[in-house]
Amino acid sequence: VQLQASGGGSVQAGGSLRLSCAASGLTFSSSVMGWFRQAAGKDREFVAAISFSGSSTYYSDSVKARFTISRDNAKNTVYLQMNSLKPEDTAAYYCAAAPGRSYYYTGLLFDYWGQGTQVTVSS
Repeated sequence: VQLQASGGGSVQAGGSLRLSCAASGLTFSSSVMGWFRQAAGKDREFVAAISFSGSSTYYSDSVKARFTISRDNAKNTVYLQMNSLKPEDTAAYYCAAAPGRSYYYTGLLFDYWGQGTQVTVSS
């Protein structure tokens, strides 16, 4: 299984970025997909997740109404549209997959992780 994240970069506060994560080696359309982030010196935290079909989405309170997770099962790709970025959004962002799961729930274990893509937001 490979999860290849891309789209990170540097942006000023209030700007936008779109992260992508291309998956291979798993049945993507039968997997819950998620995005997590880890800021320097902090623990990894949940950002967003999406159900196998895309019909249900889940967000942390800190990004709700600013970030949008989506997926294209035909392209085996999950996206994270990030708007109104804040300096506190600065972190390495990781995509993750939970194969065989239909819906996200708190505590769901993600079996596979991609490499991080860095997002830096300056004030």
